[in-house]
Amino acid sequence: MRNVKTSIIMLALGSLVLLNACNAQDEKRSNDPVLATVNGAPIYQSQQDQLMRQGLAQGAPDSPETRKVILDELISREVARQDAVKQGLEKRPEVKQQVEQASHSILINAFMQEFIKTHTPTEDQLKAEYDKVKAQIGDKQYEVRHILVKTEKEAKDIIAQLNKGAKFEKLASKSLDKNSAVRGGDLGFNPPSAFVPPFAKALAALKKGETTKTPVQTQFGWHVIRVEDIKPAPSFEEVKKNLAPRVQQEELRKYIEDLRAKSKIEYKTVQAPAATPAPAAPAAPAAANGKK
Repeated sequence: MRNVKTSIIMLALGSLVLLNACNAQDEKRSNDPVLATVNGAPIYQSQQDQLMRQGLAQGAPDSPETRKVILDELISREVARQDAVKQGLEKRPEVKQQVEQASHSILINAFMQEFIKTHTPTEDQLKAEYDKVKAQIGDKQYEVRHILVKTEKEAKDIIAQLNKGAKFEKLASKSLDKNSAVRGGDLGFNPPSAFVPPFAKALAALKKGETTKTPVQTQFGWHVIRVEDIKPAPSFEEVKKNLAPRVQQEELRKYIEDLRAKSKIEYKTVQAPAATPAPAAPAAPAAANGKK
């Protein structure tokens, strides 16, 4: 009971400012039962349902007990809202600005959700996106280990030790790349395009089980690189579900550009207009652990 209550109250604290701003109205709603009133102001079933959905996403059970916790919190928030109105807090400029921003955010979020719902990519669009991404990342993925050091001499010494039978994983524990050092230098499976050019070029020249015979220099230092395995890039069917958001975001970017072109936009400052940024796209279908 305590964990459920705490979870739901935290949800309420994060959400109910917007919820009350949108839902604390006196007008009657059809097909939306009133669960309680606070000095005549109704609290609706839809308000409880909204927080219940958020609770379910965090593992809270949809039970009478949970719904009672939510309703009690809604009542507490409504009491606080009414007192804030009595104090005239809603008339403060900074509060008005925050309410306006919250309203804009809710409306824009609704716009985004509606766009995604009504712009399901076709099979041809998904295949075209797959071909574009594959052309960028190549048709192979490499399971890579590396050791990063400051100087070329250090890297040459490591290669000499490896040639004498030293274990790559043990030597990698001293790598400057601490994230991979704890994993024996392992960077996982990646396409060459996931790395900076000198690293990628050296990587692509290696066969399975091979280690670079000479150190590889990048802006990070000197690398000794080993390829553990090579496998084909994921097939279209393997990554199909991950391609839809990329296609939808590109369609959204074009749609926003079209809206801007049709709108009368006047800059009131001397600041030059920046290019409209494209929405952030998901990572390419092949795994990427960052550039080295």
